[in-house]
Amino acid sequence: MEKSKVLVVGGTGYLGRRIVKASLAQGHETYVLFRPEIGLDIDKLQMLLSFKAQGARLVEASLNDHRSLVATMKQVEVVVSAMSGVHFRSHNLQLQLKLVDAIKEAGNVKVPTRLTRQTSA
Repeated sequence: MEKSKVLVVGGTGYLGRRIVKASLAQGHETYVLFRPEIGLDIDKLQMLLSFKAQGARLVEASLNDHRSLVATMKQVEVVVSAMSGVHFRSHNLQLQLKLVDAIKEAGNVKVPTRLTRQTSA
């Protein structure tokens, strides 16, 4: 199996932490994005440090800073967004679109062929 550079956004959440662990277990170079605007949460900080001890790379980037997002996307090949939660529901779509814009600008993230739109000639 080909190993990839995988970025997990929302890596400290219920689903995200499982994705981080699975990515590390499969031997992928795993990056976990953490957002400075979330503030200090001891449980999340401990989880991030645990991921780092297991080999993950921690990347600080704000979803409100396009340049930092693009710089982050240029480091990876695969992006998994596992953002969720009560505090995200109202603008989750906007945050996802910011990720998509950064991925497009970076230009190096793989897109599975089954997810790309196919046109008929």
